[in-house]
Amino acid sequence: MNRGSMHIHIVAVAGTGMGALAGLLKEQGHDVSGSDVHFDPPMGPALREWGVRCLEGFSPEHLEPAPELVVIGNVCRRDNPEAAAAIERGLPYTHLPGALQRFVLEGYAPLVVAGTHGKTTTTALAAYLFEATGWRPGYLVGGILANDGRSFRAPRARPRSFDPSDSKRRAPFVIEGDEYDTAFFEKTAKFLHYRAEVAIITSVEHDHVDIYPTEELYLEAFRRFIAGVPEHGLIVANCADETVVRLVTSAARAEVSWYAVEGQDWHGQAPHWLSAPAFQVDGAQTFELFAGGTSCGRLALPLAGRHNLGNATAALGALAQGYQVRLSELARVLPGFQGVKRRQELLGEPGGVSVYDDFAHHPTAVAATLAALRLRHPSQRLWAVFEPRSATACRRLHQQAYAESFGAADQVLLAPLGRTGLPPGEALDVGLLAERLREAGKEASACGSVEELLERLVREARAGDVVALLSNGSFGGLHQRLLASLAARGLDRHEG
Repeated sequence: MNRGSMHIHIVAVAGTGMGALAGLLKEQGHDVSGSDVHFDPPMGPALREWGVRCLEGFSPEHLEPAPELVVIGNVCRRDNPEAAAAIERGLPYTHLPGALQRFVLEGYAPLVVAGTHGKTTTTALAAYLFEATGWRPGYLVGGILANDGRSFRAPRARPRSFDPSDSKRRAPFVIEGDEYDTAFFEKTAKFLHYRAEVAIITSVEHDHVDIYPTEELYLEAFRRFIAGVPEHGLIVANCADETVVRLVTSAARAEVSWYAVEGQDWHGQAPHWLSAPAFQVDGAQTFELFAGGTSCGRLALPLAGRHNLGNATAALGALAQGYQVRLSELARVLPGFQGVKRRQELLGEPGGVSVYDDFAHHPTAVAATLAALRLRHPSQRLWAVFEPRSATACRRLHQQAYAESFGAADQVLLAPLGRTGLPPGEALDVGLLAERLREAGKEASACGSVEELLERLVREARAGDVVALLSNGSFGGLHQRLLASLAARGLDRHEG
């Protein structure tokens, strides 16, 4: 592991993952600079607070004086002037996984959380559980942990050599295993570079169609990841997901420990880790945890939704079985987990309207998020305000699935596509989607702009309503604009 201080420059630094990498490298003592087109909140201010020198735009001039290493983000194309200049000048360069391999992973036992859905929450929960039980792990998460306002931490526990016959693993490094591609010069999935010693597989469902145009290509990336976990490793896999079962049983070399939630189809597997829900109230739930058929007692999880119960079961199983963390200690600290920003995050309640922010954009995630909010607010009117923005969400691939994913909502407002230039035959038809939702008995509208969405919500949302803003982007600043407008509306009515 290279512990010497270096000048490291990051091209396209303001994204969630790259920004977290910049902060982690700075925390390790490196001199870090970074460039991007915009440095909007929350990442822009955070980078400056961490001491990262932020350079606006992409220019070869940002490479003067020459850094000792250039890290190129996967949003950069081959014609990015800064990335192209770094390569042409012969400067040492790499990508995010390459930087993690060089500066972080060597000597540690990575816990890599992979899956189409749930990986951010599961990774954050695993990092929190390690920290709260005194393990002092390093971690890199594609979201901000509400407990400490961070998405990264440099390892503080010392690495050590590892004997596969030893029951105790090396110090952990927890990382969200993204299946998206690494860089324009290295078109492989990020998680293939993370040297997983313990892996969690939450779910597998075709996504990222811009990178994986066919389902088979997407599945092959997961097969390679599963096969890459060494024989002395551990895979904690969701047997309630039929595709996960098929991939893991065919590709795994490591020991496999299945997990599930009671009442699900286990697809022929016997879960070693099983959660039996007890009751949910005020956004929290209790459950009984079983390991190998033996009850480990009743636990409390401060998150709503069966999908989050599955995420918690996976994290608990991975830490207890993969790193021998005492279950009694995990149960003690579990209620203190405060969640992840942009995952069912309550932004405020201006004028009595509860406004939530959630990253959900795939139809499965949309359905799970809305179902969880319905459990939290069983008798209140629930608005689902959805922006199709990702490469997958903007395509017709899930036209029918989206028509079925808003079942828990009472009102649905659809924003225009967040991407332009798609052929009409390929693009999601939001007008048709609204029509199908109305046919199913929903109040649904396809709005022509974010401004129209805002006007509708300010005009029609009333005290006691719940509004879920669903987007994997900034949603045109709708979050803060809605909070401010609802607060002003309430003030006007009070003064009137």
